[in-house]
Amino acid sequence: MPHDAPLIATIAAGLGLAFVFGAIASRLRVPPLVGYLVAGILVGPHTPGFVADQELASQLAEIGVILLMFGVGLHFSLKDLLSVRAIAIPGASAQIAVATLLGAGLAWLLGWSMGAGVMFGLALSTASTVVLLRALQERRLLETERGRIAVGWLIVEDIAMVIALVLVPAFAAALGGNVGETGDVLPAPPPDLTTLLLYTVVKFIAFVAFMLIVGRRVIPFVLHYVAHTGSRELFRLAVLAIALGVAVGAALLFGVSVALGAFFAGMILSESELSHRAAEESLPLRDAFAVLFFVSVGMLFDPRLLIEHPLPIIATLFIIVFGKSLAAFLIVVAFGHPLATALTISASLAQIGEFSFILAQLGVSLNLLPTLGRDLILAGAILSILLNPFSFAAIDWLKPKLEKSESALAALGVRTKAPDEEGEKAEAASEREGQAMSAQHAHTVIIGYGRVGSLVGKSLLATHQPFLVIEDADKIIAGLRAQGIETIFGNASKPQILKAANLPSAQHLVIAIPNAFEAGRVVEQARAANPALHIIARAHSDAEAEYLTKLGANAVVMGEREIARGMIDLLSSRSA
Repeated sequence: MPHDAPLIATIAAGLGLAFVFGAIASRLRVPPLVGYLVAGILVGPHTPGFVADQELASQLAEIGVILLMFGVGLHFSLKDLLSVRAIAIPGASAQIAVATLLGAGLAWLLGWSMGAGVMFGLALSTASTVVLLRALQERRLLETERGRIAVGWLIVEDIAMVIALVLVPAFAAALGGNVGETGDVLPAPPPDLTTLLLYTVVKFIAFVAFMLIVGRRVIPFVLHYVAHTGSRELFRLAVLAIALGVAVGAALLFGVSVALGAFFAGMILSESELSHRAAEESLPLRDAFAVLFFVSVGMLFDPRLLIEHPLPIIATLFIIVFGKSLAAFLIVVAFGHPLATALTISASLAQIGEFSFILAQLGVSLNLLPTLGRDLILAGAILSILLNPFSFAAIDWLKPKLEKSESALAALGVRTKAPDEEGEKAEAASEREGQAMSAQHAHTVIIGYGRVGSLVGKSLLATHQPFLVIEDADKIIAGLRAQGIETIFGNASKPQILKAANLPSAQHLVIAIPNAFEAGRVVEQARAANPALHIIARAHSDAEAEYLTKLGANAVVMGEREIARGMIDLLSSRSA
């Protein structure tokens, strides 16, 4: 094996240091992504010591974006996307316009040209795919109404940026740029701007039509065929080939972003019954490459900028974190959505990422944007990503205080609850301190009502045993309430959520969620609330089973072990 292997060295250094600093960040009760960014800074060209290959790191990060968007598409149907178009399309468009104007204003103060201002403002207007989705996933908001609005908003931003990447070279000469320097890279645009815009829109519509007509038939057929071979290895390979193949094909043949192509591939596959298995098979790679994305972003940051240009950096960060977020908040409220939705959207968009870097590089190559503009965009991206978890923490702190002023907000036309959205109502009620406890006694509490929890619930329904469900997916909550089943909306690891389940009076606790660490927090709190409670949890390995048992679970069910027991019972009955 050759010693000069930049790909292996980049992956090893990136993942190794990300693990070390991610663990340190977690120990300090700071989001792990902060550690990933620090790891990237340390292996970047602007700090002493080992320097990873920046170009390879960015390509690896792009794979992470593709797999992450594919995973989101697996949980996001076309119906969900269309259901939020009324707010996502005008809202994202208005927010992009406001952020672009704010960026252009700062560029004017810095003495830049109009073209530089437009490029700078556009780069500040679009949020990072990875950061936004990670934030929603960590807070279990991805499948809620506000999560769907945030994803729809993100898709509209991606489409707008794709159009901008096509149109900017056509405007470059008029805005004071020099297209000739990039003539060997960028194709010559059609002379008619209307034709160019129409050409871009037609390509996007052609891609969507192709996915709905051809992809809708071919993708599920291929996965079903592979599933029937019985080979898990081939199935995993098929999932990855579809995600990466559709993403790259979308970019090469239709001119849309790879992230958008991967999203549509996942969304088409979500209609298949194999979507859950596809999500599980791609999850480890999604997580690994998402970490490499943050490392690659950290590699771009030059800490000397903080000393050399502090005021422009602060102004840029202010536009990203406050200006853009405030615009998004006011837009969502103006469309009549509740306070929780407006706050979530504003926090989600308080950062910039992938498209910002691409636009910055394009602006520099066209002589539209000075190199300082690119550096400010990179610094703004790094700092806003670092601050984004704290933006969500501020929202969590601010929301109950605002809701206490319900009458004042109502006078301004701001709703603190959404009367027509079951999930939003349930969430607002469940997360509020002092939530009234369930009135049930000697009941069973089921945490998670997916494939495992729903089977337990059906059995309890059939035997007329009292139970309630803690779940964070608003669709499941709505379905359970339609059946008259008591539910609590929220993350069961939060003390106030468990408190509402009246654990001191409960008889059984069934933890059906697959996340062992989260389940461990639930077991620990539940055992403290009721020492006599009978707790049953699920695990995927002996280590997880031992972990949950030590925390106080009475019984831990492991899938492979139960399958073996069932087979042994069948053998025994056959022998008898």
